Amino acid sequence: MSEHRRKPPQSQGGGRAASRRAAQQPDAGRRAAPPGGAAESSHGHMADSQYTSRSGARRGAQRGDGATGRRRPAPGAGGAGRGRRDSGRPAKKRFIDYPRAGKVGARRWLPSWKLVTGLCIAFLGLIIGVVGIALLIVQVPTARAASTVQKNVYYWADGDQMVVAGGGELNRQIVPIAKIPEAMQNAVVSAENATFWEDQGVDPMGIARAVVKMAQGGETQSGSTITQQFVKNTYLSQDQTLTRKATELLISIKVGATEDKSKILEGYLNTAYYGRGAYGIQAAARAYYNKDCTELNASESAFLAATLNGPNLYDPYGGQGPAATPEKNTKRATDRWKWTLEREVEVSHKYLSPGERDKWIAKGFPKPQPPKPATNRAGQIGYLTSLADNYIVAHSNLSKAQLDKGGFQIHTTFDKKKVNALAKSVADVRKANIKPNAREVDKHVQFGGASVDPKTGKIVAIYGGENALEHFTNNADYTGVQVGSTFKPFVLAAAMTHGKRNPALGSHQTDSQRTVVSPDSIYNGDNKLTLQDYNGQVWHDQNGSEWHQRNDGDEDKGLVTLRTAMQYSVNTPFIQLGMDVGTDLVKESAVKAGLDEDQLASLSPTFSLGTSAPSAIRLAGSYATFAASGKQIDPYSVEKVEKDGKPLFKHEEKSAQAFDANVANNVTDVLRTVVQDGTGTAAQLGDRPVAGKTGTTDENRSAWFAGYTPQLSTAIGMYRVDPNAKKQEFLSMRGVGGKATIHGASFPAEIWADYMGKALKGKPIEQFEAAQPIGKKIYGDGASPSPSPTPSTAASPTPSKSASPSPSKTPKKSPSPSRSCHPLDPRCKPGGPGGPGGGNGGASGGPGGPGGDTGSPGESPEPDPTRGRPGGLFGGPSN
Repeated sequence: MSEHRRKPPQSQGGGRAASRRAAQQPDAGRRAAPPGGAAESSHGHMADSQYTSRSGARRGAQRGDGATGRRRPAPGAGGAGRGRRDSGRPAKKRFIDYPRAGKVGARRWLPSWKLVTGLCIAFLGLIIGVVGIALLIVQVPTARAASTVQKNVYYWADGDQMVVAGGGELNRQIVPIAKIPEAMQNAVVSAENATFWEDQGVDPMGIARAVVKMAQGGETQSGSTITQQFVKNTYLSQDQTLTRKATELLISIKVGATEDKSKILEGYLNTAYYGRGAYGIQAAARAYYNKDCTELNASESAFLAATLNGPNLYDPYGGQGPAATPEKNTKRATDRWKWTLEREVEVSHKYLSPGERDKWIAKGFPKPQPPKPATNRAGQIGYLTSLADNYIVAHSNLSKAQLDKGGFQIHTTFDKKKVNALAKSVADVRKANIKPNAREVDKHVQFGGASVDPKTGKIVAIYGGENALEHFTNNADYTGVQVGSTFKPFVLAAAMTHGKRNPALGSHQTDSQRTVVSPDSIYNGDNKLTLQDYNGQVWHDQNGSEWHQRNDGDEDKGLVTLRTAMQYSVNTPFIQLGMDVGTDLVKESAVKAGLDEDQLASLSPTFSLGTSAPSAIRLAGSYATFAASGKQIDPYSVEKVEKDGKPLFKHEEKSAQAFDANVANNVTDVLRTVVQDGTGTAAQLGDRPVAGKTGTTDENRSAWFAGYTPQLSTAIGMYRVDPNAKKQEFLSMRGVGGKATIHGASFPAEIWADYMGKALKGKPIEQFEAAQPIGKKIYGDGASPSPSPTPSTAASPTPSKSASPSPSKTPKKSPSPSRSCHPLDPRCKPGGPGGPGGGNGGASGGPGGPGGDTGSPGESPEPDPTRGRPGGLFGGPSN
């Protein structure tokens, strides 16, 4: 558009204000943009038609000149505005342009790529600087310092010192790499860190995984390289924290950069924990194979390398916890041993050739020798400290490896006087009756026992065997020994809690559809009674055969009350009662009382007769539940653990109301009848009220007495097994001690009474809570209301003594079984605990069938009968 066609500017008005505005305009003909970006007239004046005030001019400058179509220049970009000061000069730029100038909205707060890059470079430099300084400061520990350990101090319940034991008991000689066989070196490198000879000592990915796991609160993980593991071992602190992990990383980097690889491997092999209290390869070679490490072959080395992966899970003789049984550990160790040999071939044929690998595999797994306890744990002390250790590992954050390093003060619940009293009671009975030099059958007889406080759950005493240095299995813990008729109280408790099922309804019934059972209910107590289902139909096993239950001595008892059946340990009423209630609820009752579910047999009809194998500790603890009117408290052996005055663990009571108080009190009332007028009269304690039950299994393979007063619950077991036999099995005790048969009423009850008399001497006599009437008097399957039943003993603190005398303890000879194994047990093995004579008889009830105080076992326990499951109650499910 030509100049002469432009509209002339409007008058700005006169006066001083006009003069000032005129003075601010640029010279005529100059095309510079006016401040604020306003349109310029041909005479250099602002157009009054565009802005009529200063505020309008400011708004126009912010949104651009609508008259000319030009937008407001960006601040600092040559136009007037935020980026300029007087005379239009640009503002000084900031070192860090944040929030970003010249941006509006969200873009103002988004950092530029330059800012992000700069921050990353700065952060990386800071990290490098910190790491560099840390590497200069940190010192590399030595292997010899890491092998230094202390002792643990164990205390009795009264605070007196029990024993100083723990770390430092095995040979901890540091051996040079030249004396460690190449086979051992190669096995460890192949299994633990195949790139050891080439890597820089750290595994960034492994550390990242560990950090993520710890941040998520999951299972902790250590560094995966041998260098990192060596550093962790020598650093001593086993705390799973980010600080400890960072320190480990720094030391690993420095060790990898400054130390020779052979020295690192030497340090690792000399400080690693191999289990059995062994730190270092020399101690491990002695602990597992009783030889110097220089004598280890490739096969033994492959096994020892496996223990580094977790000795608790790879020792073939078992460890702590439900996953560490001898059977499971042996399989794991065998698989890992074979894998390690194959791995050596894969990593380098120089480590092991395929031919050598095949040779060692063909020779079989190099099973180590049994573990040997420390010499300062002779007598019962070894059983006590091992039980305490297992409890700590199972219920705290302390590992077995940490305990073995020592330095802990462990306060136990064991009462020194009661422990000594129990040991003396067993020793007296053994000395007076068991004469292995005179009678062959008296060899290999074992006793086990445990005593629990019903009010607190404290394990005050145990008897684990004659000597922890000679007999390694803790007989108070899990042994696989079936408990027989001591299991019947749980059947009665289930019947008084849930009731008998209604025959007209389905198998799954609510408690409201059932009939609660009274101790005065009538059941048929005849021998070889045909077993019926809850609905009255004859029960058949998986082969279609009927089951005819035997009684002790093949005696017919006729119609009896449940009280009388318990009093004389009659089998047929209780196996039928279990069918009427449901063996699933019987199992539930046992678990609620305190038995470990993992130690219970499979649910066959004979489950109700004691085919399960809970430990003495668990049995005493579950009977304590009845003594405490149904309140169940988990038994425990450790009050607290300290180190350097710092508390690391403190017991917290775990309790629950397992049964209605009146249910428990009625069970107690029935069990009092057993001691006053039944099979348990040998357990009487004068004026003290006692409740208890005898238990015996087929062919007298085990015998028990479990009983309690309001203040103390104790279980005593007896069995016979040859620990040196190639095939481990429970042996018959017929003839032991010169007696034709062994029952729970014999030696176990005698030991129980002698010990309880000493343990409660001077204690006030306490009474049980009185039992109130419960349930209905029903007639079980096979019983009829028309005949006059055997009079039952009324529930009262002092049962009548007019009951018939105890049955003969010499069972009559029964016909031979029609098959070698009980049809209810598909896994029984002839000759073993579940074979002929071992408790799995045929339906006819012959030898090996249901007999003694109990029926036949429905299933042989999986664990080796001669091996306690180390850890047991205090290692988890096992006991």
